[in-house]
Amino acid sequence: MIYLRSAIFFVFLICFTILYALSCFIVNPFLSISNRYNYVRGWSFGVIQALKWICGVHYQIKGMENMTSMLNEPVILMSKHQSAWETIAYISLFPKQLCYVFKKELLMIPFFGWAMAMLRMIHIDRSQRDKAAAAVAIQGKQRLSEGCWIIIYPEGTRAPVGQQIPYRKGGARLAVDTGANVIPIAHNAGKCWPKNSFLKHPGSITISIGPAMSTIDKNPSIVIKNIERWIEQEMRQIDPTSYI
Repeated sequence: MIYLRSAIFFVFLICFTILYALSCFIVNPFLSISNRYNYVRGWSFGVIQALKWICGVHYQIKGMENMTSMLNEPVILMSKHQSAWETIAYISLFPKQLCYVFKKELLMIPFFGWAMAMLRMIHIDRSQRDKAAAAVAIQGKQRLSEGCWIIIYPEGTRAPVGQQIPYRKGGARLAVDTGANVIPIAHNAGKCWPKNSFLKHPGSITISIGPAMSTIDKNPSIVIKNIERWIEQEMRQIDPTSYI
């Protein structure tokens, strides 16, 4: 049944994404950037609802008050990265317009990437690290000044369930340079939607949102260590069986 449900969801995801992207091409030229993002939220909501009804993947959120109390402040979100689920779900679940930092190759994905190109995200060339860091710094400051929140996955890639990989301090450096607050996020989405897996396993994903951390007069190395410590400790609380 898991394979059948996963196959049905896969077909739905492809068809829904193509149709929604086509509608974006029609509607988005007449919308502001913020309204374009709000329109894309409908795609995100549709995908996570389909995943719930077709595959039995539910979710719960802890600590949302840590976000709602910061709505008028510059914020950089730093999240655990285990799955494709969180990159989709955060768009509709979080209360502010998010600016993702992602590799430019994603823009080449038919329909999905083309629609993403119509939003103000930060896309980088990972093969040119110095230029990528400069792009994040320049565009990141601009997006924060426009009222967006930036979301960064400090591990740089999806970590297999139960594993911890080194955190990169580029996001912490941006937060210190801009004086933005940092909100850490832990989740166990990889249990239901594993990295590079076709199968979607029924269960409940827990998203745990930590308290905002000030970066004023802080060292980026200290900031990222504090973020890593909070996220990894929280991972062991929400998914203890994977960290034995």
